[in-house]
Amino acid sequence: MRVPMQIYERYSPASQEGPYRARDYLRLSGDEERCELLLGTFYMSPAPTVAHQIVVAVITRHLTELAKRTGGFAVSSPVDVVLSDRTVVQPDVVYVSHDRLEIVNRQRIDGAPDLIVEVLSPGTSRRDRIGKLALYRAARVAEYWLVDAEARTLEFLDLRDEQPAVRFAQEDLYESLHLTGVHLDLTAFWREIDETLERIPNS
Repeated sequence: MRVPMQIYERYSPASQEGPYRARDYLRLSGDEERCELLLGTFYMSPAPTVAHQIVVAVITRHLTELAKRTGGFAVSSPVDVVLSDRTVVQPDVVYVSHDRLEIVNRQRIDGAPDLIVEVLSPGTSRRDRIGKLALYRAARVAEYWLVDAEARTLEFLDLRDEQPAVRFAQEDLYESLHLTGVHLDLTAFWREIDETLERIPNS
């Protein structure tokens, strides 16, 4: 299936639902740019930068190591996550706890991961902070991490309460309240990113 370019949007999801469904998304040819279905409308994003992918790689490796100890599962995009009949996303990194591994199959993830991580880019920041936040809350994702590599910030959002709550690391160590064994040493995290970036000759 080829999607007409005019149905692509680059910014926040429209207030009204579009006409497309998960079955339409899953019939795409695979030749499109990185594409997501948000409330029935297709959205595309340009290829991420090298710096963006370095951050994704560091988080993915960390969560994969945690998953080995907890029996969970972690993977980075591109991977399809079907949240509803009208919404299929490709978060930068997802983590699924051991108790909910039934939502993972060899083609995609059918259901809400326990943890979603998005690394902010200029073209997707508004969508990640507003549109996707609302969709992840509605789908009952437990935690949402937003990483801003330029600003050197990492927000840990608890989505289980009525209003999203930002939790803070204590002495540079974040520990999840909901996900057993999930934690992040912020000092080590940023140090690894800096060390990797320094190896790029034209950075």
